Amino acid sequence: MIGRLLGNVFQRVPSFVYRVSLMMKPQVMFVLGGPGAGKGTQCSRIVENYNYTHLSAGDLLREERAREGSEFGQLIANYIKDGKIVPVEITINLLRKAMEKTMQADEKKFRFLIDGFPRNEDNLQGWNTVMDGKADVKFVLFFDCGNEVCIDRCLERGKSSGRSDDNRESLEKRIQTYLQSTRPIIELYEKQGKVRTVDASRSVDEVFADVKAILDKEG
Repeated sequence: MIGRLLGNVFQRVPSFVYRVSLMMKPQVMFVLGGPGAGKGTQCSRIVENYNYTHLSAGDLLREERAREGSEFGQLIANYIKDGKIVPVEITINLLRKAMEKTMQADEKKFRFLIDGFPRNEDNLQGWNTVMDGKADVKFVLFFDCGNEVCIDRCLERGKSSGRSDDNRESLEKRIQTYLQSTRPIIELYEKQGKVRTVDASRSVDEVFADVKAILDKEG
């Protein structure tokens, strides 16, 4: 199943590349941090104040899971429930299609916040394989927040979010996955000088003040 999807990804890439070559190359900011670090909230603020389109890898996966007739809905559901990372072929295909759709609708919409991706080395390698030369990663915006603060926020969110993974058991699994798989990716980008770190344990307004300072400087 995954192999077939990967074939579809690579099969579709040339037409995507050709169309993108006629437009501005996508400018990407990866947004990373633990579950509950406030990535979605801050991305909403960024979209309100800057010309970025917010693409949440998690939201795209949840939408695909819920889409009637989805070939991968149950597979995605099982991974999310277990706090595991969904196969990269699925995630990149969804991100690629979302960027393509946005840029086709408005060629001025070429700046993207990709929230919750890349989550591990497999994600990063998949991105480099499929999107190398086709999108520019400007930097990683890293929301640094303590584990207990993240868990408390998610448990509070779970009271109204309806998300199946906003419970303590799933959260502890997600935190471990984040520490083991995503932190090394952040450290890799740090060595390249491509990480901008924000203390995300504070209030929404305090965090956004730091985010605004970073974006105003980076342009």
